[in-house]
Amino acid sequence: MPEGNTTHRLAQRHQRYYGGSPVGVSSPQGRFTAAAAVLDGLVLQRAEAHGKHLFHIYRPDLVVHVHLGLYGAFTEAVLPVQPPRGQVRMRLIGATYWTDLRGPTACELLTEPEVASVLARLGPDPLRRDDDPDRAWAKISRSRAPLATLLMDQSVLAGVGNVYRAELLFRHQLDPLLPGRDLRADQWAALWSDLAELMADGVRRGRIDTVRAEHDPIRTGRAPRQDRHGGEVYVYRRAGAPCLVCGTAIVTAPHAARKLYWCPRCQRCRAV
Repeated sequence: MPEGNTTHRLAQRHQRYYGGSPVGVSSPQGRFTAAAAVLDGLVLQRAEAHGKHLFHIYRPDLVVHVHLGLYGAFTEAVLPVQPPRGQVRMRLIGATYWTDLRGPTACELLTEPEVASVLARLGPDPLRRDDDPDRAWAKISRSRAPLATLLMDQSVLAGVGNVYRAELLFRHQLDPLLPGRDLRADQWAALWSDLAELMADGVRRGRIDTVRAEHDPIRTGRAPRQDRHGGEVYVYRRAGAPCLVCGTAIVTAPHAARKLYWCPRCQRCRAV
């Protein structure tokens, strides 16, 4: 599932391609036809993201809410428009570009109160400068749930997925099963600051890189990572490979229906 850096990158791209201009909106698949008819030809005022949620704002009471989920994806190209391929839920056509959306979990037209309801369910987003990390800390500091669970809970912290969770915990040498209430306030401040920087870098690069300069392939002479997710990482999808810091084999185990990755020496994990 795309993480918050991807959604924010999409918002920036759609703002560049369509913001401030009339947009042709259609639904070749047919599942968004009524809403598309309302929007077709209107000016897209702005595109923005909150966590893994993308919003196309035409008017305060005309907002397209998209959540890509596991299978959703946008594809963009320069005009001229080509015939639809596959199940295109929503098509946007601007002056230079056109964009197709396929397979999202959500693609819906919302009013301002409905948007507010979506946002009310989300924790603070490290990529939004106006969000307050203390909102997340208030929940984390009272919770018996492990950090590995809390960091992926979108009502606690918006935008973090499996990659950022695993990498953040490793970078701070934290046991993924440490209860939230056992985390210190200074540790949370360091986590938030690091996460905001890592995710902002992910927006710029279009991939997730979490390895510090001293462990980079160029510095160490190791082969670059070969993985469809891209990016240089410490533990994510590296089960069985040696830790880049201590050499211990990275381990993995199921955790809340996802895979958890960690170094048992650097992070001193308890049994899962």
